[in-house]
Amino acid sequence: MKFRTKILALGVAAALMAFSWRDTFVPESLRGARVLVTGASTGIGEQMAYHYARFGAQIVITARRENVLKKVAEKCLELGAQKALYVPADMGDTSDPGKVVEFAVEALGGLDYLVLNHIGPSPFAMWDHDVEHVRWLMQVNFLSYVQMTSSALPHLDKSGGVVVVVSSMLGKMCNPFVAPYSATKFALSGFFGTMQHELAMQRKNVTVTISILGLIDTQSAMEKIKGYTNMTAYPAADAALHVVKAGATRQRESFYPLYAYFACLFRDWFPFFRDLTIQNFYTYEP
Repeated sequence: MKFRTKILALGVAAALMAFSWRDTFVPESLRGARVLVTGASTGIGEQMAYHYARFGAQIVITARRENVLKKVAEKCLELGAQKALYVPADMGDTSDPGKVVEFAVEALGGLDYLVLNHIGPSPFAMWDHDVEHVRWLMQVNFLSYVQMTSSALPHLDKSGGVVVVVSSMLGKMCNPFVAPYSATKFALSGFFGTMQHELAMQRKNVTVTISILGLIDTQSAMEKIKGYTNMTAYPAADAALHVVKAGATRQRESFYPLYAYFACLFRDWFPFFRDLTIQNFYTYEP
């Protein structure tokens, strides 16, 4: 009974902290910052690039489609970026992640923010036993993050920089239809959560921020869930600004929207009702 009371007290304290949190973000802190944003041709990555541009950062963006990257870079310059360069890359190719970091460091003269956001396409469906797809998605959504971080760490250590990892509630709570994707996000939580401890213990001058996002209204997400659920989706531009601010203020873990925080906080309290609720969010006929 005492143990349950302590747990409840911790939950209440955490909730109060969430409600009393103040936005300490200073826009000027990003002026001239050297930023590499991945997955920046569309969706959240594109919106993050625009936010960094408005704050006067120097930006390198990457994704697979060069023609789209070029347009995003041009808009970044219009919005106020000090520099806006792009480098097309395929994160499924094990040689590309390191090359992108090398390009950014050379083009910007160093690195202050490594913003890892890219994901590979994955069906929203029951798992069809395709092991090779899982293997490929792990390379794109997880291993390439590790590769880029390994290449960037020496430069971030010099600048006192930040690794910003864009993750998902699906890396904290299991849901149907997303087994390969969810596996990659759980891997991110485990690896970069461990990195936070190790960097602190080694007194390294690098911060890792993990941003946990709920359902965001990107075109790809909306197309996938159509007919499966009516859950509310939140604006990509707002989610992107949240991630930018979380990295700039060096939060260890951030949540957007706020319900994601409470869902993760209470996820293990009533597992039977949690799982029943999750399943009832979706429409499915066997």
